Order: sequence, then structure tokens, then C-alpha cells
Amino acid sequence: MRKTCFYLIVTLCILVMPIAASAEKSVSGTITMQVDLSNHQKGEVAQLWMPYPLSDRDQLIDHISVTGDYAESAVYSDQKYSTPILYARWKKDAQSRRLTLSFHVIRKKVTRRNFPDQEGAWNRTDFALYLAPTSLGPIDGPVKTLADKITRGRTTVLAKAKAIYDWTCENMFRDPKTKGCGKGDVCLLLNRPGGKCTDIHSVFVALCRAAGIPAREIFGIRLGKKPGQDISTWQHCWAEFYLPGYDWVPVDPADVRKKMLKEHLRLSDEKTRAYRDYFWGGWDAYRVKLAVGRDIQLNPPQKGGPINTFGYPFAQIGDKILDHLNPKTFSYRFTFH
Repeated sequence: MRKTCFYLIVTLCILVMPIAASAEKSVSGTITMQVDLSNHQKGEVAQLWMPYPLSDRDQLIDHISVTGDYAESAVYSDQKYSTPILYARWKKDAQSRRLTLSFHVIRKKVTRRNFPDQEGAWNRTDFALYLAPTSLGPIDGPVKTLADKITRGRTTVLAKAKAIYDWTCENMFRDPKTKGCGKGDVCLLLNRPGGKCTDIHSVFVALCRAAGIPAREIFGIRLGKKPGQDISTWQHCWAEFYLPGYDWVPVDPADVRKKMLKEHLRLSDEKTRAYRDYFWGGWDAYRVKLAVGRDIQLNPPQKGGPINTFGYPFAQIGDKILDHLNPKTFSYRFTFH
């Protein structure tokens, strides 16, 4: 009997380990973001826009420091989403163009699953921004047809959102060959449902909005687990939907698919079920929110029209936009301590 109990305990521990590994109630540390535009063409004005972190109920940001050899620097926000923006400008004759943003963060694990038995009344106009289409996330045509199919027979926001979450976990997949976090082109993704976090959550958000559920992507970066870690490529996108009379509900189907890929899991595996349960109404603490919104018009205005997402630094030398995914043309380094 004792031996049987021992094996049972070991088995249960193995099943909960992947969740326990990310179940810390809070994580803290300092992120340092260093950008160097010195090697680009001289004789042109250089401009840099970076997501600027703020405190909210899930994270505390303090000890913010901005240093560099810029001619001008300020913190602004865009007019549509009020996303904070750190802006810097260098004059044409600048020989060095460096900026460092550092901040300390305490990030909490987020869990919101104590859903009410009845959904409250709500006014759609209050959430119009998060019910609207975006340039790469339409909510009509094939997207609307699929959303109606997924949510058929569901009558509540919660039931519809859960059906879309389940469909996303079961039908999207993580493609490690995708550049950065992906573009989130929903129409292309419905034909080939592979990508990374922005791709997967763009599909989730578009399907929710097509079903009449307010939803949005959140852009940020993952926190390290060791001192001195390079997190330059650790950008992450997650999502949430609004449940009337309750709150914004956190989800991360992209991390479900990432865990499945890294651990060679099938949809039918117990670990996969545990991850799906965890990321429905929950986020781990190893992330910091930096921005929200799609089709962002930066402030001051950038050249070339709205940008798709603002999860990465954005820079221009003269009128030339730098490729934020190419370290050969846009040099920056982010570290976690």
C-alpha cells in the first residue's frame, strides 16, 4: 500500500511540475534596454520610439532611468490607445546616437477564474475600440463565418470565448521559423495556422471580436530566470477578453502551443490539458506589459503611416525606417538582472 501511494505521489508531481515551474506569485528584476544607432548614415536626423513601461494592478514599475547622448527626449502617448512612448531625437551632425532605458519591475502572477454565474449588463459602445477590425485583423468575411461556426449554440460571452480559446489551442500551432513574434495577418493565418505569439493571439482576438466579444492583444517582453540574461529576442504577445460584469480575462493559447512544441506534447496529453487550464484565465509572472494596440500612430508622428504593432523599438534615420528584426541594421540589447 505504501509503495502504491509513493508511485501515485510521484506521478501527480510529474503532472503538476510544468505548471508549478511557472507558478511563482511574483517575479522581480531590472530590465536594461540599450539602443545604439551610431553606425547608421550620418548627416540625417535620427529618431527612436520605444515602448515605455507603466505600473498597473499586475505590475509595479519603479527606478526608471533614461540616459543617452540625444538632443531631445520625452515620454508621450498615442491618441488612440494611450500607449506610453519614449521618444528620442539626434541632430544631423551627431556622431554618436545612444540611449539606455532601465527600470525595475515587480510582476504578479495573474489569475481570474472566479467567473460569476450570470453575466452583467454592458454597453458595446464602451468597448468599441476592442470590437473593431484592424488592418490585419478583419472581423467579417471568412473570419466572421468561422467565429459563428465555433460559437454556434453558445449563448454567453464566457461560453463563446472559451470555445474560441479551445479552437485556437487545437488548431493553431507554433512555427519556430516565423520572424520575431509574427505579423498577425489573420486571413493568411486561417489558411496556414502556424506562427508565433502575435499570430496566434491575433487570430484569437479577431475571432472574439467577430463574435461580439471585446478582446485585445498585449505586447511586452518575458522576464529572465537568471541574472544577466540577454532578453533581446524575448518579446511576447498575450491576450485578454472582456467578460461583462466581471473583468478582463487573461488568456495565452500561444504559450500552450509553445509548451507543446518544446515538450513534444500532443493535444491528448495530460500536460497539455494542464497548460490549457492554466492559461485560460491566467498568466505566469515572467512577463512585463509594455504596450497595447494595433495600427499605432506614434507620437511624434513617424514616417510611413501607422505601424502594425509596438512591441519592439522603432527607429528612423531621415525618412528610412530601420528593420527592428535585423540586428545588422538596428542594434539594441536588452538584459534582465
